[in-house]
Amino acid sequence: MPERKATVTRETAETNVRAELNVDGSGQFKITTGIRMFDHLLAQLAQHGVFDIKLSATGADQHHVVEDVAIALGKALNQAIGEKRGITRMAHAIVPMDEALAAVAVDVGGRTYNVTEASFSEANIGDLDADLIRHFLVSFASEARINLHAKVLTGINDHHKAEALFKALGRALDSATRIDERILGRVPSTKEIIES
Repeated sequence: MPERKATVTRETAETNVRAELNVDGSGQFKITTGIRMFDHLLAQLAQHGVFDIKLSATGADQHHVVEDVAIALGKALNQAIGEKRGITRMAHAIVPMDEALAAVAVDVGGRTYNVTEASFSEANIGDLDADLIRHFLVSFASEARINLHAKVLTGINDHHKAEALFKALGRALDSATRIDERILGRVPSTKEIIES
């Protein structure tokens, strides 16, 4: 089986992003975006998705950094899994983090859609604008060409709610991108194709 890796570089007038993703990794990560809380959440995605992620991003505006990281990571995921032959394709995860509980369901089926239901008490979680969590998920789903439904089911602490979401995203993506030996080499669609 070919290696499922991709590197995406995104340079704009606003940001400079380089993302390396190994879908079949071991959860290793080296992430620097200049936003400590965002780095922490992306580390959860790597660790609990069992993906290797090397990511560096710079930019003057937090909104554009988060958006462009989402774009680069989404493109890297889409490129790394290619034609999606043999993947499980659909999966979900429900993850607790103390009092918080988050659920994420994904379909790596070439169709882009995002539903995020997550409310936060404060405008910021650490040094991260809380609304950028939703924006990250929208942009990531669009570039990865996946259906992504994410919901905070319960919780009080904003940090816990956000972390549970990213852990659940990692778990769901890990399960959805795994190779199912029963359909090895086949595209998991009755259409026999998944758009990339």
